[in-house]
Amino acid sequence: MSASALATTGHASLPALVRQAANALASAETAAQVLDARDKAGAAYDTAKRAARIHRARRAHDDVIAAVHRAQADALEIEAGAKRRLADEYDNAQERGEVGKRGQRTDIVPAENKVATAEDIGLSRKQVFEARQIRDAIQSDPTIVGRVLSEILTEGEEPTRAALKRAIAPAATVMRHEAQQAKKERRNVREVELAARQAALPAKKYGVIYADPEWQFTPYDDDTGMDRAADNHYPTSDLLTLMRRDVGAIAAPDCVLFMWATVPMLVEAICVLDAWGFAWIDRDPTTGYLAPNKTRCRYVSHWAWLKQRIITGYWNRGKHEVLLIATRGKPVAPAMGDQLESWRDDFAIEADASEHSAKPDVFAEWIERQWPNTPKIELNRRGAPRDGWEAWGLEADEVAA
Repeated sequence: MSASALATTGHASLPALVRQAANALASAETAAQVLDARDKAGAAYDTAKRAARIHRARRAHDDVIAAVHRAQADALEIEAGAKRRLADEYDNAQERGEVGKRGQRTDIVPAENKVATAEDIGLSRKQVFEARQIRDAIQSDPTIVGRVLSEILTEGEEPTRAALKRAIAPAATVMRHEAQQAKKERRNVREVELAARQAALPAKKYGVIYADPEWQFTPYDDDTGMDRAADNHYPTSDLLTLMRRDVGAIAAPDCVLFMWATVPMLVEAICVLDAWGFAWIDRDPTTGYLAPNKTRCRYVSHWAWLKQRIITGYWNRGKHEVLLIATRGKPVAPAMGDQLESWRDDFAIEADASEHSAKPDVFAEWIERQWPNTPKIELNRRGAPRDGWEAWGLEADEVAA
């Protein structure tokens, strides 16, 4: 097949463009060189795609179109190989701390300590996802790209990126599922190991603390605002009393804290988290910036519990409470895929209406499933301790009727 039979770009024929891309990938040693090979393969693919469209419009001979499609498939295969290597390079750079992970904060880190983002190195998040998908598919089936492209050509179809993506998606899904299962298994092993270390500490420590502090809410008017106050139902404590409670002394080095708070007491709740040792961060004493990789204690998220009745409200008619989540050290996170949604219809569960401030069991039961082996304590527990838990509070020893 002559060069004129194929589309040309300047003086370079399609086969030459494909060879340039193949040679660039074969000799690439750095991520930048792999990225250059990917771009060369992409340029060859785009040229072949345009040539195929032109030849079809001119009703060229089938052999000519087939030759263009062959070059298009070759370019796609080289591009897929480059993307596979880019996925490895990107993940390795993240492990080395050279590229930030998703969700990693950079706004409170000084410029000289900031890590690169995907965009900084010439990749969008979508491109990183697609590269990982191709990498996962090839790991699951090393010959999948070449085989799929050959099948497309045999059927007389055009080998496009979209067609290749559809064909390899099932293999990538299987590989991703297997990786998630392996991650869950590693997470469960770490939870058991961490629980064993915590149980063996000389003083009793807990890896999970579930607290429902006796918040003291001051109404606007003591005459009219105390009729529904918590003080009518159980003793409450002011903010300083709660902050001085040495919960940090019973927390293991790697611990997760779940703490209930009403919406008007949210600022006070963060103060308590900080006082208990679950909200402070390491900062450079000179600059005040967050020291890189030094975050040890932090608020991470919360749930909202929708209640069936109005509970508070001067500015609005409040119907929900929040369950704050904070960590210290490096406790195991929930297993991927097993997290509770932050707000769901089945959270609209009313606790026993006869008990003021009683909470639904759905949260504690989920905690039990995620940390079955970890030493757990419930602060301000009412009634007998839950199975596998210890309890503390004025009413902790009372057995529920």
